[in-house]
Amino acid sequence: MTDARDLALMIRSRTPLIVIESHDEKRVLELVAGIAMRQGLACQEWTAVRGLERGGLARSTVPETPKAVEPEAVLEEILRDGGPAIYALCDFHPYLKDEPKVVRLIREIALDYERLHCTLIFISHHLDLPPELTRLGAKFEMALPDSETLMAIVREQAEDWARSHPGQRVRTDRATLERLIGNLRGVSESDARRLIRHAIFTDGAITESDLPAVNRMKFELIGADGVLGLEYDTPTLAAVAGLGRVKQWLDKRRRALGGNGSASDRPRGILLLGVQGGGKSLAARCIAGELGLPLLRLDFGALYNKFIGETERNLRESLRQAESMAPCVLWMDEIEKGIDVRGSDTSTSRRVLGTLLTWLADNPAQVFVAATANDIKALPPELLRKGRLDEIFFVDLPGEAARRQILTIHLEKRDCDPGKLDLDVLVAHSEGFTGAEIEQAVVSARYAAASRDAEVDTESIRRALDGTVPLSVTMAEPLADLRAWAAERCVPAD
Repeated sequence: MTDARDLALMIRSRTPLIVIESHDEKRVLELVAGIAMRQGLACQEWTAVRGLERGGLARSTVPETPKAVEPEAVLEEILRDGGPAIYALCDFHPYLKDEPKVVRLIREIALDYERLHCTLIFISHHLDLPPELTRLGAKFEMALPDSETLMAIVREQAEDWARSHPGQRVRTDRATLERLIGNLRGVSESDARRLIRHAIFTDGAITESDLPAVNRMKFELIGADGVLGLEYDTPTLAAVAGLGRVKQWLDKRRRALGGNGSASDRPRGILLLGVQGGGKSLAARCIAGELGLPLLRLDFGALYNKFIGETERNLRESLRQAESMAPCVLWMDEIEKGIDVRGSDTSTSRRVLGTLLTWLADNPAQVFVAATANDIKALPPELLRKGRLDEIFFVDLPGEAARRQILTIHLEKRDCDPGKLDLDVLVAHSEGFTGAEIEQAVVSARYAAASRDAEVDTESIRRALDGTVPLSVTMAEPLADLRAWAAERCVPAD
């Protein structure tokens, strides 16, 4: 009803040209036809296939002879004898490029509104009016379905499935259903109906296993390019050793991060700063898995373009696509590499930084940013202030308890029984090691044991650890500087 009221008001305000960008053409045409009927106006529809014909309820069940097919002929007919009417022109965007006569005819119709009383409504997946027409027209955005509408679509599809399976009902639970509804926000009614139908008709149930497939299909629908990627099979925070304070911080905000909190006070994101190989990227991925939200990764390497203005456009489009996927987690790995303003191309980097900072401050969608960084000197102070991100956590080298947990995780992942090993010895020999270095020691020990047709034991892992020079030794001075900086400016992650 909101769409019908707002569009009717725009038509009554004598806006001669209206652009509606939507993939749900059928719904838009029904909306336009209903408004025309209530306002006592004729309704005409045009496509390049059917030509110009009566629309809405007036459309004959027997195909009528089209009045005009070619765009110029259609516009000339409207200009000659338009009459009080609404004209819905579908997929007209190709005819607005390099067609000066078509553009001029549209301009003539718009300028002659007092005589013709005609409203031209352009319906397309994407359409920009030429500069000559922009001040004569306006864009109308169709409202996306809310939670109540999405729930009604779920009931509709569930009833449809039940009719084809007598005596059976669609199986689900309230928590999974609420997560499905949350993940469907940001898509049109027709797309939501298709996604819900896919989830239900696969096995007659809405389960946790349906959510990744729905997110994948939704991501494909928004048409994201190579800058933004959807990560699949994200683990939970149980796969991350240590980081106790990060886990507690997220747990307190779990409901708000799932889309149930106040829009004004919703969590915006965190920055994980620390040594390389400390588990920051894994933790960022696990945040999405823990919250049951889709994880999008922003690739700064694919973001930059040699043409002026294209890099910022790529970023804006990627952020818009992330908003369409909300609620979701947006992972910005090694963010300093994308916004470092110390390099030679500082002008582009500064524009990218400005675009990102504005979005972080004003973004209205449920998009939680999980950013990671290794080099604090490359991060601009504007990014670090409160309001852009909620908290900065420093991920230090793992302590004894965390190293024990890391060893246990990687041994169990490789079907090795930690109970058969002396973990106290391995924990002592892995002091100063990052999580990645401990993992590689386990991998190296497995190769060594396999070459002897033996099982991994304490001694093989100890030798692998002792044969490794950890980053804390090779990068001792930079690590000391980073720790000193973080001591008074960051919250310890563990």
